[in-house]
Amino acid sequence: MHPGERVLRPAALGLALTAVLMGTGPAAWAAAPGDDGRRWALDAVDAVAAWKISKGAGVTVALLGGGQPDTGLPELAGRVERGPDMSGTAFGDETVKPEEDATALASAIAASGSDGGISGVAPKARVLSVPVARPRGGSAGRPPGEAPAQEPRDSPIARGIRYAVARGAKVICLPIPAYAVDRAERDAVSFALARGVVLVAAVGDAGRSSYARENGTSYWAFPAGYPGVVGVAAVDRRGAKTAGSSDNLSVLVAAPGDRVPVALPGGRTGTASGTGVASALVAGTIALIKAKYPDLPPELVSRALTSTSRPHPSAGYDDKVGFGVVDAAAALQKAGELTGYGAAASVRDDAHFGKGTLSRAPARPGPDPVRLWIYGIAVLLGIGGFCAGVVALRRR
Repeated sequence: MHPGERVLRPAALGLALTAVLMGTGPAAWAAAPGDDGRRWALDAVDAVAAWKISKGAGVTVALLGGGQPDTGLPELAGRVERGPDMSGTAFGDETVKPEEDATALASAIAASGSDGGISGVAPKARVLSVPVARPRGGSAGRPPGEAPAQEPRDSPIARGIRYAVARGAKVICLPIPAYAVDRAERDAVSFALARGVVLVAAVGDAGRSSYARENGTSYWAFPAGYPGVVGVAAVDRRGAKTAGSSDNLSVLVAAPGDRVPVALPGGRTGTASGTGVASALVAGTIALIKAKYPDLPPELVSRALTSTSRPHPSAGYDDKVGFGVVDAAAALQKAGELTGYGAAASVRDDAHFGKGTLSRAPARPGPDPVRLWIYGIAVLLGIGGFCAGVVALRRR
């Protein structure tokens, strides 16, 4: 921690990017140390090189977090839409307002960098902010075994996902993890994937939890654990997993999550740490891809990310950083190559295996001529007999 650094306590419904939500350590918000290294996170994902191809124009990224961003900031002015509050809850900690979380994540995704301010990975994308935060201390805050899991009657996240899809979002960022499988959320994830929407989720910040210390791995968090969702871990400036980042097989890729420069309400700047801000950076990267290749399906977007992440772990994959740290420029190039996948190749009607002659195709089913003649003669005889009977009766 830098001298004089001011730590901000997370709200009672703070996002997964704060370590306090996971019960694992000090808060992740801090006052910015200055302009030095302000762009290190963008450099880590090679965003500047990617901007030569795409800046995310025309793409809406739905941010399903807590609170609403400060739309008065120059970096976010005119590029943030405030959706309805799906949480049905209220923040109970007055030390930090929920706008801190939402503003920081929105700036990491799509801040324009105007007036020398913070720039996001997709500076021309738009953000749809939909609060879905849950109370701390329920199933969203601690893994099973540390606190009793409580299954909610309905799911704010599921409602938020469906709302985002209906509003035309092409990317959905889910920075809030929950340690329970929810059927409504799983169905909403499938609903979004079927419509070509890419979902990005934080894998959680339980790396320092008692469960992780005892078992050498972190408990799975959702929605990151659902099939088709891009699970994101957090790394530091060296590319190593941060101590708080969860490690399990839900991790697909990693992104900077240690003192990432962000914008805060009121024109302030600060830093954020955790898998929440890492997932926002990956969401911005995917916005660049969807802006250039809007019809690329979610599974190929994931392939573009995983096949170009760097550096790959020695085994190709591990449960700490997944396939490596995302590379926006390389992922964009790979996405262009993948756009040709799925196109049907024309096949000649007479094509067949081997060099022999083509066998005759089976005869098309149809009427039997012999039976038709028999039926026809029988009908004529019947009509003739009927007419003869009528004539005989009339003569009598």
